[in-house]
Amino acid sequence: MPLKLPKSSWNTTELEDLRELARSFLQKEAVPHQERWAAEKKVDRELWTKAGDVGLLCLSIPEEYGGGGGTFAHEAVLYEEQARAGDSAWGVTVHNGIVAHYLSAYASEEKKREWLPKLASGELVGAIAMTEPGTGSDLQGIKTRAVRDGDHYVLNGAKTFITNGLHAGLVVVACKTDPDAGAQGVSLIVVETDTPGFRRGRVLDKVGLKGQDTAELFFDDVRVPAANLLGDAEGQGFIQLMLQLPQERLIIAVTAVAGLEAAVDLTLEYTKERTAFGRPIFSFQNTKFKLAEAATEAAVARAFLDQCIERHLKGELDVQGAAMAKLWTTERVNKVIDDCVQLFGGYGYMTEYPIARAWADVRISRIFGGTSEIMKEIISRSL
Repeated sequence: MPLKLPKSSWNTTELEDLRELARSFLQKEAVPHQERWAAEKKVDRELWTKAGDVGLLCLSIPEEYGGGGGTFAHEAVLYEEQARAGDSAWGVTVHNGIVAHYLSAYASEEKKREWLPKLASGELVGAIAMTEPGTGSDLQGIKTRAVRDGDHYVLNGAKTFITNGLHAGLVVVACKTDPDAGAQGVSLIVVETDTPGFRRGRVLDKVGLKGQDTAELFFDDVRVPAANLLGDAEGQGFIQLMLQLPQERLIIAVTAVAGLEAAVDLTLEYTKERTAFGRPIFSFQNTKFKLAEAATEAAVARAFLDQCIERHLKGELDVQGAAMAKLWTTERVNKVIDDCVQLFGGYGYMTEYPIARAWADVRISRIFGGTSEIMKEIISRSL
């Protein structure tokens, strides 16, 4: 019997229809392939065009650019259903909620009309390249360099941990256009991956998110048109990143809370069916108390997340609020899933069980999009 929580305050009948579409699509196109995708370290390229065909890409991008014309609420529904389906392979959160929004917010009108419809159809897969082999959370310390040469920029550098790195046809690259200017020297430049000098490295072998094509990317004298610079001048990249990161962190919170709820549902079902010492595991006081705690964690996390989504839909979610959402929800989901694994016993450590895969997948949530420690630093600045 699934966990019973109140309906989200931002939910609507239209969103429920979308939820049904997303659930059906994921059950058909994603769930059956999890083991194969994990072994191959990538989803099928056709998944992207199939999603585009049914209208699940670029849900919150204006219709004039080929998108769905919706809001962040439409995106949240898709991400929730993906988490509940147990799919951690498809990098749609990066494509839809991050890359498309950088282009929508900062690309020229000409480039928006060139790129966004292709992202919405799945013809192009989007990635964003910030992290480098020698830098993690320190975006000011990136070494990838872009030098202006007439009507082009010439890029040199390396990036790592790039979601959608294998399938990406378009990459938003954080680079230095002025290496001596600190944060003011960072710019975002879009690289189309069929450009000479661009190459992909390894698809990385991760502890979790096994089916996601997280790759190394290399830029060796890559010449891109100056028109691919996001914004109307160099040096705006750091501000652009700071303005977009709250939505990225809210996306992580959405998937964390949906994953938490799914884990509690899985564990409730298992403990009521599995027996030990002649009775269901759920009948033992420790099991009931642990699940009571987990259900309460889920209810509190959901209430806070719903409040943050409402604020974001109104344009009122600030940097500190998004950091709080990411910090709280990712810390809680890690604790709850670890408790759930314990209740599964030895089976909780077997990768054939969804709870084991969820346990491995969720650990990165405290690291990517800004570590928990960076979230605390951001929050502390407002105190």
